[in-house]
Amino acid sequence: MLNEYDVISFRVSDGNTVKLEYRSSLPSTTNLARSYAIAGYPDRYVVFTEKLTGESNAKGLFLSCILRPSIFPSQAGVVAPLASVALATALEEHTTKKIGVGWVSDIYCDNVKIGGCSVEGKLDDYTSYEYMIVTFAVHLNDKNFPPRLSDMVKQVFEANNTSIAMIIAKTVLNKFFNIYREIKSPEKYMDIYASKFVLNGKKIKYIEDGKKRRGRIVEVDKKNCTLIVENGDGESIRINSPSSIIIPNKI
Repeated sequence: MLNEYDVISFRVSDGNTVKLEYRSSLPSTTNLARSYAIAGYPDRYVVFTEKLTGESNAKGLFLSCILRPSIFPSQAGVVAPLASVALATALEEHTTKKIGVGWVSDIYCDNVKIGGCSVEGKLDDYTSYEYMIVTFAVHLNDKNFPPRLSDMVKQVFEANNTSIAMIIAKTVLNKFFNIYREIKSPEKYMDIYASKFVLNGKKIKYIEDGKKRRGRIVEVDKKNCTLIVENGDGESIRINSPSSIIIPNKI
C-alpha cells in the first residue's frame, strides 16, 4: 500500500524506466515537478497525486512528467496535442463512455470537459531545452470510470496499484512514452488527434480586436494545430492562441 510519500520505479512501453513519486495530496504537481526540474531531477521523473489541495480541492488523476528532450523548439508544438492523444486513448481503456479531444489539449467525456494536458519548458539556449514538463489532469468519478474486474485484480496482486487512479496513471504513461518516441515524426498521431477532435461544428466565442465575437468551429489543422473558425460573415479565420477563444465545458 502506498504511503503519504512514496517513489516507485517501473518500465514503460518504450522499454525505459520511469520513477513515479506519489503524494497523497499536493497543491500542484506542475509546481513541484518544475522545482525538481530546476534542481536537476532526471528525465522521466514523474510527480503524481489523486488530490489537489487549495482552491481547486479536486480529486482524480494529476500527473506531471519531467522530460529532458532532444528536440528543437520548432518541434515542441506537437507535444500538447500528442499528450492529449495519449491521455484520451488511455482513458478509453477504462470507460465505455466516448472520449474526445478539444483544443488544444482538453479532454471530453460524453461531450463534457473532464480535464486536459499542459506543457511548459525552459530553453537552455536558442536550440534546445533544459527541461520540459508535461502535465495530465483528469477529474475521475465512478460514473465515468467504474472499477472493472481486471482493475480490482490488479489492486489485489500488485502492491503499488492501490487505486483506480494509479492504474489509469500507468496506462497514461505507457501511452504517452510510446507516442513520445515518435515526436520527430508525429504525423500518424496527429491523424488520431484530428479523428478524436470533438469540436467540429460547435459554436464558440472568440476575441478579436478586444471584442467577443461569435463563430463556428470548422476544423482543426492537424499540421500545426491551428483552429479554423467561420465568423459571422461566413469567412474562415485561423486562431492560434487558446486564450483567444471561449469554449463551454459542456458541448
